Amino acid sequence: MKRLLVIGIGAGDPDHLTLQAVKAIAATDVFFIVDKGETKHELVQLRLDLIAQHGREPYRIAEARDPERDRTAPAYTAAVEDWRSRRSLACEELIRDELGAGETGAFLVWGDPAVYDSTLAILDEIQRRGSVTFDVEVVPGISSVAALTARHRIGLTQVGRPTHLTTGRRLVERGPTADDVVVMLDAHSSFTGLDDFHIYWGAYLGTPDEILVSGPVSEVGERIRRLRAEARDRKGWIMDTYLLRRLSPEDR
Repeated sequence: MKRLLVIGIGAGDPDHLTLQAVKAIAATDVFFIVDKGETKHELVQLRLDLIAQHGREPYRIAEARDPERDRTAPAYTAAVEDWRSRRSLACEELIRDELGAGETGAFLVWGDPAVYDSTLAILDEIQRRGSVTFDVEVVPGISSVAALTARHRIGLTQVGRPTHLTTGRRLVERGPTADDVVVMLDAHSSFTGLDDFHIYWGAYLGTPDEILVSGPVSEVGERIRRLRAEARDRKGWIMDTYLLRRLSPEDR
């Protein structure tokens, strides 16, 4: 039986690797890398650096190109599902052709595999098709949420108050649904106008390009929008997340 490891590698700092992740990388025969193109090549390079440091020879690296997603489609969910299915076909080909029976393959996943990553859903889709069989093990990693709260030196939760994990799109549609809201995948600064919240924002967490800003939305919102736009223009991509925490009446 083929064996697949889905290894969380943290939010960007090579030291985010857990001992479990280091051991998993050392036990891997074939590393699968889905390349997002030249703009995001440094994301691939980080994976290659970790493999070179912790992999055990002889290992192999098998690459596929990530299919393009239609970001102009009005039906967001359908567009993501279409992209995910096409990506699953590319991954299925890698697993079928590059991984032998009894070997261990691995996907190195940014952050934690269970927090806003598609790899597990893609592998589920491949298994449902039934054309290739394999066992899956998941190695958890330090998520961007954990990195964000650590860098801001705050707790994610507060006593007796719920915390909601959502996207920028959902925040616009439904508004804040809790006193503490973690927002990911927000390309449009959806915190605009939420002046009764404090924001803890971070981009490129754990990397040399890391940017951190915190303060009342009414005071730092414009600065975050400017920094985000400048950083994206400079690098060609951005990964950021933030926590919104409702201000107490005396702090407003």
